Amino acid sequence: MSDTSTRSRPPFARPLALAAPLRLGRPSDTWFKPALSVVVASAVPHLALLALGRLDLVMYTMAGSLCALYGHGLPYARRARTMAGVVLSMAAGLAVALVTASLTHSTAVLVAVGALLAAAQKVACDAVRIGPPGHVILAFVSSAALFAPQRLGQVPAHLALTLAAGAVAWLVCVGPALFRREGPERRAVARALEAAADLVAEPGPRTRHTAAAAVHGAWQCLLACGRPTPVRRSLERLVVQAEAAGASSHPDPDRLRAWAALTRARGPVPEPSPAPGTAAELYGIDAERAALRASDGRRDARRTLLRGLGPGSHLLPVAARTLIGCALAGYLCAALGVGRPYWAIVTAASLYQANTTLTWNRTLQRTLGNLLGVLVFAAVLPLSRTGPLALVLCCLFFSFAAEALITRNYWLGSVAVTPMALLVLEFGGTHPAGELVGDRVLDTVLGALAGFLAAALVTNRRAAGRVERALEAAAQARTDAERAYADRARTGPAGLDRARRALTARLVELREAADIAAGEWWQRALPEQRLLAAERAGHRTLAATAQRQGPQHRAPETRRGAAAPAPSNGAA
Repeated sequence: MSDTSTRSRPPFARPLALAAPLRLGRPSDTWFKPALSVVVASAVPHLALLALGRLDLVMYTMAGSLCALYGHGLPYARRARTMAGVVLSMAAGLAVALVTASLTHSTAVLVAVGALLAAAQKVACDAVRIGPPGHVILAFVSSAALFAPQRLGQVPAHLALTLAAGAVAWLVCVGPALFRREGPERRAVARALEAAADLVAEPGPRTRHTAAAAVHGAWQCLLACGRPTPVRRSLERLVVQAEAAGASSHPDPDRLRAWAALTRARGPVPEPSPAPGTAAELYGIDAERAALRASDGRRDARRTLLRGLGPGSHLLPVAARTLIGCALAGYLCAALGVGRPYWAIVTAASLYQANTTLTWNRTLQRTLGNLLGVLVFAAVLPLSRTGPLALVLCCLFFSFAAEALITRNYWLGSVAVTPMALLVLEFGGTHPAGELVGDRVLDTVLGALAGFLAAALVTNRRAAGRVERALEAAAQARTDAERAYADRARTGPAGLDRARRALTARLVELREAADIAAGEWWQRALPEQRLLAAERAGHRTLAATAQRQGPQHRAPETRRGAAAPAPSNGAA
């Protein structure tokens, strides 16, 4: 049946906010982790090069050190693999840039390669959902390397420096597993409990979606963490409590928040009375974990990645925007006499978000932050030129400040990123301050204008099609969950719990697709009533199946011959 009666014609170009994108928010609860990690990962090679008198090589070691910004929300088993992939990807992009720089000095060719690299890095990071800082760091390093003096014979040694610094970054990010093995899982579960408390205290579509997304994130984190331990078993029971809170007849938000605080702390994980269906859910989560480890699970993951990169993907229009915007920004700056317009390419690449409205927000944030950052650079430049150690310390300070501030708002972090990026140029030799400031201002303005122009003109009509597909997937997942609940006596709790988690994932994807499409220009109206009805129906099904009445299965063993005991769950 057609839903045209529920559609409303949206404006082609939606109003763009000016003040809201610049408001400061609350800092992330883990802001200090990437901030400290990048400082430690950078300090080791920086100080080593300082002792050797080769600070001119800092650009290559910094490429590896910046990998320490990734993966901080992942459990350590997956973080180790993800960090290795980030380091190799960084080295691959840098290799292409260095080889190109050694073979040609044509600005036209360098800009084209920089735009192609930025587009490839954007679509790859979005496809694997790497999370912040996404492709921006990769594009920054590869674009800067394109315009650095280079000889072909130097490339292997420079890549070796990047890989060595990347190994240090890997150790810095994975090392905390020795002291607090379940730290990421505990934080993910604490967020789920806090979101459930917000839902209980203030029921509504927004809090319901936030709670579903937080619970889904907690389950995904626990599924990815590897072998179940007593602490992880207790965390799984707490996620069941968060799931059941919305269906409970006497929910207590204060109790949920107290559990969240204890879970986030270093002490033992709380051990509340099991929610209905806890044993069945633990049985189901182990069945799902086993399925993910099987070859079929790995094949499905590869197939999902290829769909994100293949023809028809909703990511391709964003990649086209990145390619066109970066190329346009670079060529404009080159035409106006900027010798190394890499910052214009990086500025344009950093703008592209999931839709046009979010891209506009990032354009305002990036422009304001960069312009203020140039003023900060001009103020600290005399201090940084008092000696090599002062230059190193200034770079480390701004590295920490950028990560400490960027979670409040992107523009605030950019105020620290800009002087750090400019100070890196000082390691290769001093430059006239006026030239550095003037080029950076011109690069920022032209990069922002060209980048947003490409975002506005390159349409993404696939966003609405993604909403239609997400609606169909959510409807099918709801049907599967209802069927699994009706047949739970025959299929057992594992099937029901897998169906419930699949429904939660589909609802999260539906809201994400709807939010992305709502901020796009030049496309048909969204079926708002269908979206609202699908979300309500899905959340009702989740609530109805939260109280499981099937047979209570004993949770599977964590290792051969030994079950996971609940009481001994002290912090690791």
